[in-house]
Amino acid sequence: MIAACGVVCGSGPLLGGRTGFKDAQAFLRQHCHECHGPAKAKADLDLTRFKDEGRILQDIKTWRSVLQQVNTGEMPPKKAKSHPTAAEVTSFNGGIEKAIAKAQAAAPVDPGRVTARRLNRTEYDNTVRDLLSADFSASENFPADDIGHGFDNIGDVLTMSPVHLERYMDAADAIARRVVLMDLPKPPTRTTAGLFLEPRVKGSENSTRPVTNATPELRATHEIKVGGRYTFRVRAGASNAPGAAPVRMALRMDDRELEVFAITNSIKPWKEFEVQLDLEPGERRFAARWANREELPPNALLYLNEFKVIGPTDTRPPFMRRVDERLAKVAADSRPREATTWFLRQAFRRPPTEAEVARYLRVVQEGMAAAGGRFEAGMQELVRAALVSPKFLFRVEEDAEAKASKARPLGEHAMASRLSYFLWSTMPDETLLGLADKGRLSKEMEAQVRRMLKDPKAEALVRNFGLQWLQLQRLSAFQPDLKLFPDFDDRLRRSMLRETELFLGEVVREDRSILDLVDADFTYVNRALARHYGIEGRLPEGGGRKDEFVRVTFPDRSRGGLLTHASVLTATSNPTRTSPVKRGRWVLEQILGTPPPPPPPDVPELDAQHALKGTLRQRMEQHRANPSCANCHQQMDAMGFAFENFDAVGRFRAKDGGEAIDPSGTLPDGSAFDGPGGLKGILKERRELVARNLAEKLMTYGIGRGMEFYDEPAIKKVLAATAKGEYRFSSLVLAIVQSDPFRMRRGLAADRAAGKGS
Repeated sequence: MIAACGVVCGSGPLLGGRTGFKDAQAFLRQHCHECHGPAKAKADLDLTRFKDEGRILQDIKTWRSVLQQVNTGEMPPKKAKSHPTAAEVTSFNGGIEKAIAKAQAAAPVDPGRVTARRLNRTEYDNTVRDLLSADFSASENFPADDIGHGFDNIGDVLTMSPVHLERYMDAADAIARRVVLMDLPKPPTRTTAGLFLEPRVKGSENSTRPVTNATPELRATHEIKVGGRYTFRVRAGASNAPGAAPVRMALRMDDRELEVFAITNSIKPWKEFEVQLDLEPGERRFAARWANREELPPNALLYLNEFKVIGPTDTRPPFMRRVDERLAKVAADSRPREATTWFLRQAFRRPPTEAEVARYLRVVQEGMAAAGGRFEAGMQELVRAALVSPKFLFRVEEDAEAKASKARPLGEHAMASRLSYFLWSTMPDETLLGLADKGRLSKEMEAQVRRMLKDPKAEALVRNFGLQWLQLQRLSAFQPDLKLFPDFDDRLRRSMLRETELFLGEVVREDRSILDLVDADFTYVNRALARHYGIEGRLPEGGGRKDEFVRVTFPDRSRGGLLTHASVLTATSNPTRTSPVKRGRWVLEQILGTPPPPPPPDVPELDAQHALKGTLRQRMEQHRANPSCANCHQQMDAMGFAFENFDAVGRFRAKDGGEAIDPSGTLPDGSAFDGPGGLKGILKERRELVARNLAEKLMTYGIGRGMEFYDEPAIKKVLAATAKGEYRFSSLVLAIVQSDPFRMRRGLAADRAAGKGS
């Protein structure tokens, strides 16, 4: 029996000469047709229908599945009447591979067709952020994005509903009013009364605080969120003997002295002292202290009534500052056109046409006219109109050769958008747009990819691709039985996800091998997760703050790699116990790309089979006694039991219900292992499968459509380039962005042949 189970990499060599499709047919007749013929067609697969190699590319997913299962020993099953020899398997591999290669060589380049699609919720928020310099999570009110091929950025499922249009209009109005203000507010003021200055004096109830020898400095800490010019103002007074030298007060920020002021005897009225500062965003400590305490009599006192941090002085929203900087040298009568052209180029991710500029310029002029000529009103209307334009909301790849018969490269600006939304989930930055304007982006692709992977915005690739690929969104809704796992809470749940994000981030940022995803000697933990793992002793001396994550190494590689992250182990468990089936299936699907077929409809869940007795492993063995279950479970269960030492929330344990846990297993091809370390070693040996699966997932996510039979030549080239690049993450990404499906668009002839029309 051979069950089709997805696209995988054939492991047999490409042989020439005497092997061919007829040899493969002979193999199928001898070993497969009994279970996969018209009489039985188990797993809905009738292999007798493949009478020649004419449609081998269209059926390549089935053939790849057949090759994988034959080469791993899954098929024919142990109970089959005949089993092929090694020579027969080699001949079968060669026949199929030769037929595939022959068909691919004769086929024209077909990069596939990507449906024009709207921005998903994440892309919308990120694009608004970068276009308008504003964090505005408008998408919280949008309908949820549909999922296709495991991701929420697939063109064929990103539909537009009337609700979407209504929410887009509401969001555009709210955003426009936030980023373009008609009347600027006064600079905000943060006031700290003397009572609350640090260091605190226990029992103090006065609003004034004296600076004494015991407290030589009083201070307040403020988070500066917007850079710019600020005023640090202190209300203070002094008490000193008549005729004595004035009290001198030093104002400081962080560890820097700003200015020293002399204060004559004055408590009522208070006097104010201030300094002007240019500050960058971040946490800042403002302080006042004696400057001449040792020079004055013991009864001299310096009193502080309050601190004020006022600013930024410039209260224009960041977007309007950008506009004003752009138009600083532009004549007043030219400002509307210049602003319109500049803004549309960014909003549409390409230079606007003259017709587009003229249309939106009228919007600006009408807005200005309605507000007595105020430029801000015109800009508000421009933002509002652009944000509901299909050219902003949709990723439309303009094509100057729409009626071309053959495949051709994407335009430079379309390539900039593909690249940016792939790696950053947002619009192209000025560097990408500038290169596209000059027609140089394609020539400098490698340098740009490396730059983008180092940029903090590449965190989007980790969160949006990584967590969807690993199917970790389910963790947000997972709730283990709190009677069995009372220490599980939302903080621990967040820590689990953050560990995986930080781990993936290092693989991307440091350009590590993609095989580290399977097996590595490091991870990231905070105090809660270290306690959960029982590794608090591995934290650096001092331990850090409770929610601060630190990198820890595991020479024994016991917790390194995704497979032993608590996020994965928990998301693949049941609320009351572990699930070797779910964990094994997760490895097959998400790591190897070889998912088993759906279970037969008449087989009940394990927990519902009350006749099964003994340990979980023993009950699983009884479950596999059912012939309908045996084949798929043989591999799934073995892989799942490798992680049985980790409970349903990922904690290590040596026993379950008083019985010692056996984490060993044997795969259908005879590969044996003992625990997760052994299984990781086997998976790393299957690097071609690991690389192929990740390549297909990344290509699906980056291009916005599922992989098809005509993508096989491109996938092969990607895998060859990745192997040549020692499986570095950058080598995989570079190979993808230089592949035909990513950098080209389908010709009209291929579109018609596929039944898509023009």
